[in-house]
Amino acid sequence: MIPAIVYIPDGRPWPGQLREVALDVLELRPTEVVLPEATVRDERGGRLFNGSTLMFDPAAGGGPLADAVGDRQARAFGVTNTAFHVQRALRLASALLGHPLPHLLVRIGMHDQPRRWHGGHYRLPRPSLTDEPATLSCAGEVHLGGGAGFLPAPDGSRYFHAPAHNTAIICHEVGHHLCRHTADFRLNRLRPPAQQTNRKIALDEGTADFLTAILLGTSDIYGWHRGAIAEWDPRRRKLQPRWTMAHFVGGRDRDPHADGTVWASACWSARERVIATGADAARFDAALLRGMESAGADAARLTKEALSRRRQFSRLLSAITRADPGLAPVVLTAMAEHGIRPGASNAALEGAARADLTGEVGR
Repeated sequence: MIPAIVYIPDGRPWPGQLREVALDVLELRPTEVVLPEATVRDERGGRLFNGSTLMFDPAAGGGPLADAVGDRQARAFGVTNTAFHVQRALRLASALLGHPLPHLLVRIGMHDQPRRWHGGHYRLPRPSLTDEPATLSCAGEVHLGGGAGFLPAPDGSRYFHAPAHNTAIICHEVGHHLCRHTADFRLNRLRPPAQQTNRKIALDEGTADFLTAILLGTSDIYGWHRGAIAEWDPRRRKLQPRWTMAHFVGGRDRDPHADGTVWASACWSARERVIATGADAARFDAALLRGMESAGADAARLTKEALSRRRQFSRLLSAITRADPGLAPVVLTAMAEHGIRPGASNAALEGAARADLTGEVGR
């Protein structure tokens, strides 16, 4: 165990509180931290670590306006902060599932040419990924940009938006790793290892957002870097009761993040309802992950029909209730308030929710 300084989320729309934690490290290399569950590496060169310490200053994110010392501190802090939250997320998933997920590689400072990038994504190997490294892990990788732009810091100053300092982005991308190795929404386990697909569906994006909400302890998961976006705007992706199947759009060319907010919000409502009954929130979390795992193992062939079935919210809902039948009445009631019910396609649920909304307006 190595002492480290990281951000600990406290439910407010900012990076979090700086705290000293103990990080379980197997090996500390010049630009990377090797954990039992993951390897976190800064790809921009130069030595970041010179010993056994992981106590670094976030230096307001570093970036192009920082001096060399401040930028190195910020980069080293980014690796450490990312490692802590990746380990925390993967250990939560392992505890709920009863087994670990495959080792995850996280690469920081990616895709900063021709311009800087302040985002993150989860990538699996496929031949058409011309903008990715020549070799990608078949188990999946998280790529985080080196940062771009500025956000407000807690003291009112500006903070360079480095994704490795943003817990929400880190946790969301780990959520995709969880989805790939449980629900496997795109049936990548049935594809050749080097010819997997990176296309995400609404359930994938929504589940990643829900995992982020669990780890951050707030429904306003992107409140820091999307604080300028109104809470009622779907781009904010705040998990709240107003998002129902009446807001679902669907379609291959649509952004799955917005539709995913409907699923994530429904899961958050169900979890809150479970807590209100006096049950442990982890019971719902376990039902979700075990339901995802069971739902991910039911296809023997890669077919269009099998992929289509995996897009349906109702299918995953049924898997959750089977994983913990005792929670089923509470979960079904909460999900129904978002227009999600068993036994219907997304299109049917969308139509019913919009019809209900029209009826309410017409009264």
